[in-house]
Amino acid sequence: MLYIATLIRKEYFLNKANLIIEEVNKVIIGKEKVIRKVWMTILSGGHVLLEDVPGVGKTTMALAFSKALGLSYRRIQFTPDVMPSDVVGFYYYNKERGKFEYRQGAVMTNLLLADEINRTSSRTQSALLEVMEEGQVTVDGVTRNIPEPFFVIATQNPLGSAGTQMLPESQMDRFMVLLSMGYPTIKEEMILMSQRKVSDPLDDVNEVISKEELLSMQKEVNEIKVSSLIYQYIAMLSDATRRHDMIQLGVSPRGSLALCRMAKASAFLAGRDYVVPEDVQDVVKDVFRHRLVLKSRARLSSKDADKIMDEICATVHVPDRRAAGGRR
Repeated sequence: MLYIATLIRKEYFLNKANLIIEEVNKVIIGKEKVIRKVWMTILSGGHVLLEDVPGVGKTTMALAFSKALGLSYRRIQFTPDVMPSDVVGFYYYNKERGKFEYRQGAVMTNLLLADEINRTSSRTQSALLEVMEEGQVTVDGVTRNIPEPFFVIATQNPLGSAGTQMLPESQMDRFMVLLSMGYPTIKEEMILMSQRKVSDPLDDVNEVISKEELLSMQKEVNEIKVSSLIYQYIAMLSDATRRHDMIQLGVSPRGSLALCRMAKASAFLAGRDYVVPEDVQDVVKDVFRHRLVLKSRARLSSKDADKIMDEICATVHVPDRRAAGGRR
């Protein structure tokens, strides 16, 4: 009976997970692959960094996810004058009560959209470090927990755009994946304009699950089985980035853990309770690309992080699928 109940629960969660993708697809046309990977990151309990030009639908996608998941949502537009207190909150003196009180910052929510994060100061960017890593904020020595679940979808303009500065490596490492939506095709853009003619598609997005169900789904993902061969495969991929002659700074152990969690989410959406090598290959570039610091000769050779990761994936031995999925 317990086995049957477990199967029913897994099937229920898988159906709900696919419905989430369908709801967001109502709003974002032709970007199912990106939507799927954002959803995988949420299931993994991680944070998303979207690098793209303005106006391709990043904010709309975040709103669609918040509605479909039944989450509270806040957006903060990062500009040079945004202060750390705007992010984490601050104390102010309440004259009526005659005492200092805490006023919440933007992070006191379930889904935080940090828009154009690379346009603000390094000090303000660093205000997100503690909350992204530990799910808490400390203001004037007092630590407060962030509501669960909590995740950040941050956007950054391409480097070289007006008023931008690079995020430090420590900040980049907190994001589980770096994704790009890209421009729509002509056909997709025609559908987009046709949709907006009558109403806003966001109004049609339905709540599919509750916060409690999302936390349960995240727990299910965390319990996906990973064999020793998969652990070894991930470790070898990470180690290869540290030894590559065109990489100055390779992937940290945090990156390896992120890849393992994303591979579990990939297996979950595929309806499996174990990870196979294809799950790792599906997300490795998304997890690793922003964690690599390339040497100058890599740029001179017109090689970006994705091309180098293709080389690494082609040289690292891939374990047998059946063996990798059959034992821990």
